[in-house]
Amino acid sequence: MTSRNSPPTDRVVAVLDFMVARSDRRFGLSALARELGLSKPTCLGILTSLVGAGYLVRDPVSVTYGLGPALIVAGRAAQQGFAVGPLARTHLEALSAQFDTTCTASGVVGDRITILELTCPDGRRAAAKVGQVYPFAPPVGLMYVLWDTDERLDSWLDREPTLPVRMDVAHLRHVVDECRRTGYLVETLTAVGQRLHTVMAGVAAHDLPGEVRELLGEMVSGLGERVYLGAEEAGADATHEVSVIAAPTYDARGHQSLVLTLHVGASISGEGIAERGQALAAAAGAITAEVGGRAPTR
Repeated sequence: MTSRNSPPTDRVVAVLDFMVARSDRRFGLSALARELGLSKPTCLGILTSLVGAGYLVRDPVSVTYGLGPALIVAGRAAQQGFAVGPLARTHLEALSAQFDTTCTASGVVGDRITILELTCPDGRRAAAKVGQVYPFAPPVGLMYVLWDTDERLDSWLDREPTLPVRMDVAHLRHVVDECRRTGYLVETLTAVGQRLHTVMAGVAAHDLPGEVRELLGEMVSGLGERVYLGAEEAGADATHEVSVIAAPTYDARGHQSLVLTLHVGASISGEGIAERGQALAAAAGAITAEVGGRAPTR
């Protein structure tokens, strides 16, 4: 049988391929048409259809295009044919059973943090859900760059904050070093902070009035201030209010891939924190090895 190409379809594929290869950037119509060798009317027609279907999103302020949420659903379906999805779920289910709690695997898709996998004990209702998105800019998203290269961490810090942020660079550097040493992060959000994080799910904070953003910013601690630092915390027998514990998986290039999280939402001892953190880091390490990834050389 002679294969037949469809030039219109090829042009749509070219647009998607171009955007996926540059998932951390947005492009205007003129730039896309020029890069892809398309006329502006043709390119605009493709972009309009892809935005309508949710495969791309259009920023009405900058009039630029980026990857859209429909790709999450498509990627999740495709993921079933690869090892990382079933592997991650297997490890998350074991952790959920061991600690009787909700666990997730999430990553950065385009310019949003997206929950890609979730496990929960039988009969329990999880607060989060697969496909839920959060803004990927300070103060949200430290754990998605913390274990990556210093360049990627700096790039995230350079993003315009979703809310006003206090920056203690020396303390943040100390947090990064400690979490890289232990292999996991322990986030200690207050009850108000947890509610704010839930409210922000799917919300573009930049669209909020300036006064509201400033008020919300006052409710959020500075970067790195919500991280438990183990032996440095006062009182050997003290308990600590813990929101979640997180650990990274890596790809074949040694870059962060998924972030696994284990929900705590309670006051637990330093020993309990270490037990959960080490179990989560071990699961993340096993996933990294099973997908042919490697931890970075620092």
